[in-house]
Amino acid sequence: MLTALNHLTLAVTDLPRSLDFYTQVLGCRLHARWDGGAYLTLGSLWICLSPDAQRVSASTPPDYTHYAFSLSQADFAPFVAHARALGVREWKTNRSEGDSFYFLDPDGHALEAHVGTLESRLAQCRRQPYAGMQFFD
Repeated sequence: MLTALNHLTLAVTDLPRSLDFYTQVLGCRLHARWDGGAYLTLGSLWICLSPDAQRVSASTPPDYTHYAFSLSQADFAPFVAHARALGVREWKTNRSEGDSFYFLDPDGHALEAHVGTLESRLAQCRRQPYAGMQFFD
């Protein structure tokens, strides 16, 4: 039986550039690097960066698929200011519960820094449900 998300592997076009982004912008900790990739962590999340010559760097994400990272309300504004100061590209404005900053990594992977939890999102949805929304308690 599956128990949790194990790790994220992201295809990258330029490993040194991506390492700079994930360590300098997101604050990931680098654990290992080799010619074919790198292992990092962000809290308990394991991230693998894997060079992929087939990957085409995108300026905007092709769909809504994205990876969201948690941060506290107190850290939200400083994180956004830091990311913007480093020239991070934004891809979406927030329209949902909780502060969110939607941005791209150097290869166009869509990322989000989000204040909130599933519980806070569900509480908001109970107050203002999406069209056709059902709850399963």
